[in-house]
Amino acid sequence: MVAVFGKPKRKLSLAIITFNEEKNIQACIDSVKSIADEIVILDSLSTDKTKSIAKKNQKVRFFENSFQGHVEQKNLAISYCRHEWVLSLDADERASEELQKSILSFLEKEDVAEDGFQIARLTHHMGRWIYHSGWYPQRRYRLFRKDKAVWVGENPHDFIELKDPTKGGVLKGDILHYSFLDFSHQITTINQFSSIVSYTRYAKGHSFSLFKSILKPIGKFIEIYIMKRGYLDGIPGFYIALASSFSTFLKYAKVYELEKKFIEKPSNMRKDYGEKK
Repeated sequence: MVAVFGKPKRKLSLAIITFNEEKNIQACIDSVKSIADEIVILDSLSTDKTKSIAKKNQKVRFFENSFQGHVEQKNLAISYCRHEWVLSLDADERASEELQKSILSFLEKEDVAEDGFQIARLTHHMGRWIYHSGWYPQRRYRLFRKDKAVWVGENPHDFIELKDPTKGGVLKGDILHYSFLDFSHQITTINQFSSIVSYTRYAKGHSFSLFKSILKPIGKFIEIYIMKRGYLDGIPGFYIALASSFSTFLKYAKVYELEKKFIEKPSNMRKDYGEKK
């Protein structure tokens, strides 16, 4: 890192939550280790080599906690950060070179009025970068003052919310998202995430609607493929729209199972999900 003499440099904490991320964690760390002063990893009891790989990195501070939910886990990770400014990434995300330069420039500024900065996320899927389908730019707050922001949202679809929304800015560059290994992985993730959403919604009193379970998936396909120009992403865009439609259907189907007491929790959810220990 090149310092600007005569000006104070902010210190930066990187916060990551993990579970069985041995294939991703090192690349995530490598993309920001030159600009982060500490790397806080909160792991939910991985059974692979995530812990051993992470702890080989000098800047890593490694913590473990049973998984409470995405929002809860990410807020806990922030609480372990020692510096005022936090960059939050998932293990399957990387900071682009342009983003690294933007963050470095920010760290070397003398005065900052903002409490947080939105960053675009660019996802690689089925052999190409996806620039449409509602997947880009998807700007969200990811760099923020620790005491001025909090993770909120419906698990697993979490997002950072500034306590004062008027104090936000935007950084140049992208968070590069390697979300899926292939289409099969996407379907597996959709199945897992729809279970979390349906379980969370049912707990909040949502009920099954046959009418919505028919119309909402159709509407979702039209939204992704036509309104959000998924057709410009080629064949992957078509499959993304279909997968999004299927995901919407699954959420209603699983609420139906829960409402009828066929199940207490979807079988593909972690047994400890939501259990405080």
